[in-house]
Amino acid sequence: MAETTLDTIDELLEGAFDDVSDPGVRYKLRSARQLLQVVQQRHETLDEAIDDAVSDEQIMSNLRDLGYIE
Repeated sequence: MAETTLDTIDELLEGAFDDVSDPGVRYKLRSARQLLQVVQQRHETLDEAIDDAVSDEQIMSNLRDLGYIE
């Protein structure tokens, strides 16, 4: 089961990829999954930067509750 929205999107794209045989559509789905991986990596990098920059646990807790970081 997917843990994040990005994971859910990736699972949906993967399922669609498996269900189609048209090479053009498969190319577009594979490209979309690769772009999604870039977004996910940037999200993780941002989370790490916030963790490093913010030392106040209350602020971190608030950011997690608001969905800005995981």
